[in-house]
Amino acid sequence: MNLPLLGSVDGDMRVWFGAKSRRVNHLPPRRCNAKSNPSRAEAGVLSSRPVFNRRSPWLVRNNPAAFIAAAAVSLFFAIAPPSRAATAGALQYEALQLVRSPQNHLLVHAEINGKPALLCLDTGAPVSAIALNRRAYFGMAPVTGKSEIPARLSINGAFNSVAIAHNLRLGALNLVDEPMVMVDLGGLRRSGKRDEIDGILGADILFPTRALLDCQRQILVLKINPSVPGTVPGFDFSGFRRIPMHVSDGFNLYVDGSVNGQKARLMVDTGAFATLLHSRFVRRMQIPMRETPFSSSGVNLKQRGVQVATISRFWIGSMDLERNDVGVINLEGLIHGGLLDASPPVAGLLGSEILRRHHGIIDFGTKNLYLKK
Repeated sequence: MNLPLLGSVDGDMRVWFGAKSRRVNHLPPRRCNAKSNPSRAEAGVLSSRPVFNRRSPWLVRNNPAAFIAAAAVSLFFAIAPPSRAATAGALQYEALQLVRSPQNHLLVHAEINGKPALLCLDTGAPVSAIALNRRAYFGMAPVTGKSEIPARLSINGAFNSVAIAHNLRLGALNLVDEPMVMVDLGGLRRSGKRDEIDGILGADILFPTRALLDCQRQILVLKINPSVPGTVPGFDFSGFRRIPMHVSDGFNLYVDGSVNGQKARLMVDTGAFATLLHSRFVRRMQIPMRETPFSSSGVNLKQRGVQVATISRFWIGSMDLERNDVGVINLEGLIHGGLLDASPPVAGLLGSEILRRHHGIIDFGTKNLYLKK
């Protein structure tokens, strides 16, 4: 089973973000599905990264309790979300409870053009996406040549068409005329009718709404009116390490760290099933690798084999993660543009298992990652 997801961007995605003119409707909250609507964009070249396509025994050994919980289908944690703040009687924040899939992805219930949808929350995806075979079901119109929005985007060397969701709703937040790239989600839609993925919720929504994502409590908080000052209520960061995140022109998030004493950067990527290092970086560090039966692929990319390496000293910012087993895969075409040879190099993806184990909180408003022992 393959898990293709969008990933880093080749090119300056500010043209996509800047070209969007967003219309927002504030709707009363619903108890069932949430819904919202992303933003607009111009042409760019996207690349998508691979993630694990099966459960990994080394992850189970490393944190069996977390993995067993991650394997539960449509499991909601019995934790009340932060209270919603109101300003002058208007709803200011929308807190959404997430679901963790068997593949360790965080899923959010949404509505697209009035129909229930299940979206994978992917901090490594610069733009939101819809499954190719679900466009007609949701009644999404393809972008035409007369539109200011590009009709196609180049993803990993192949072109994918763009469609418009006239209404994308997340809770009380309704976004109007939202462009979404159409991609083949492959294995993400093979896990069973109950939790089939309809699309991806990406950075083009998370940044403008100044989203705050709690990876352990599985809560996503969106700011309905980003122009209103103030921080998200209900979160106590006592005992957490604050790690600044760097935002690339492609709207990917990176954190500084080190691998066995070598400074490196990692993309903060909830779309990655587990933490992955680039095989060329691992070989350069002369870290032994072990073979696995697993393989993975990205959008418009062939399957690639996954190996495992043990990192004896692993730091993210000022956080010492100590000894860790991580996945190793060829990320060529995904980590590109000379990033591997940069100073410090981009060595891979900080994935869902570490973000969950260390209570990762990703704050798109302040561009900080919070981790806890």
